[in-house]
Amino acid sequence: MKLRCLAVDDESLARKLLADNIRQIPFLELVGSCKNAFEAMDVLQKEQIDLMFLDVQMPGMLGTRFLQSLREKPMVIFVTAYAHYAVESYELEVIDYLMKPVSLERFTRAAYKALETRQRLEAPVPTPATAPVAPPSDPSAGTFFVNVEYALVKIVIADIRYIEGMKDYVKIYLSTQRKPVLTRATLKGIGEKLPAGSFMRVHKSYIVNLGRIDSIRNHQLSLGEQEIPVSDANLEELLQRLGYTR
Repeated sequence: MKLRCLAVDDESLARKLLADNIRQIPFLELVGSCKNAFEAMDVLQKEQIDLMFLDVQMPGMLGTRFLQSLREKPMVIFVTAYAHYAVESYELEVIDYLMKPVSLERFTRAAYKALETRQRLEAPVPTPATAPVAPPSDPSAGTFFVNVEYALVKIVIADIRYIEGMKDYVKIYLSTQRKPVLTRATLKGIGEKLPAGSFMRVHKSYIVNLGRIDSIRNHQLSLGEQEIPVSDANLEELLQRLGYTR
């Protein structure tokens, strides 16, 4: 699988570095290089772009505003020298947020996140009757990053017990620490980062790791000492996902 890429930065040296990095990743293909949002818009109208490496602080139009203006958005990785756009970037559900200067190692990790996202989006969605039962937690299952007080914090997917949505924020409860990770995001956005076979949204406010469920009673899940409600609409699918037949 190849990801067709567009590099957008007002600095010529930054565009050259982006192009060099893109050429070193086997599954990335550089389609165009633009110095502002208006040039990028023209390329997006003419070419199929899967992934855009986008600077934020550009003359004429900020990268964040440019992204908000697009009806059909490619995957986006922000590449910027400014940390204070991190929160806004995660509201825009970008793939990653890279701080200049970017090492090739860090760039490569971001590229693989984009590839995994594309593969997940193109994978066939199992029906409830055939969805696999959640496997035991596997430390190699993957990671993603969330913004916590202007820092990017890595979340190991296998460590997630459950996630609670709170309007503009979510709490991610991990098996490795007592306090949840609080980040400004939507439950839907976080859910899209998780493997569908291992996690399920059981209530409008909760996503659970199916492998962490101890018991179900009266529309309540038990995950250790924590109880989580299950909506009527999701109970039947949950039982099927767990391999239980009435």
